[in-house]
Amino acid sequence: MMRIEPVSETSLIVYLGEQIDKQLTQRIGLLAKYLKDTFPKALIEVIPSYTSLFVQYHPRLVSYSVLYKAITHYAPQLTQVLSDAPSGKLITLPVYYDHEVGPDLVSLAELHGLTTEQVIAYHIERTYTVCAIGFAPGFAFLASVDDQIATPRHAEPRQKIPAGSVGIANEQTAVYPAESPGGWQIIGNCPMPLYSPQQDPMSPFNVGDRVKFESIGREQFLQQGGSVWPHWK
Repeated sequence: MMRIEPVSETSLIVYLGEQIDKQLTQRIGLLAKYLKDTFPKALIEVIPSYTSLFVQYHPRLVSYSVLYKAITHYAPQLTQVLSDAPSGKLITLPVYYDHEVGPDLVSLAELHGLTTEQVIAYHIERTYTVCAIGFAPGFAFLASVDDQIATPRHAEPRQKIPAGSVGIANEQTAVYPAESPGGWQIIGNCPMPLYSPQQDPMSPFNVGDRVKFESIGREQFLQQGGSVWPHWK
């Protein structure tokens, strides 16, 4: 299933599958780590997605053919390495689920014939896998939500989504690490900072990590640094 294709004179992409799969996510994460460890000075960016790995490199420090050989040499070992490797770290995120920070919570519940309490229960009962990081620094795509609450994005994105907003888009869920535009269905807010360029690491997430959400009340949310946007009240 693996396929390697050049993207430009300084980048390539490795395809390892065609659909979201937790084991595939772990394999991509392990391949990314292997390349970073093997070519620490030659790689500019290594970006995992749901089914592929994008690699940008310094052509004076490593060639496409060398990377190709390294990837094809390591790829057959991924299944065995996966069986021996520990799962990614578990990250628990507090979330205040309420209409004042989750403007789509009520409408999403009504769409599926659920109460808001049922939506929250479905969202917190699962342990999610970080399948990819992108869109914005520290934005982790988490899979997969229960089918009972899987909901498409808004047809027209909002111009501003506050940092910490917890959203659903189809079978994915995520937390916006910073204020940005976005079309996800927002059902709550996490007061925990999830991206800072001044910190090391800048984000707590790595592909293959596991994420659990924990429901908290309004007072606890505010005590932990959360805030309510006036126009969402």
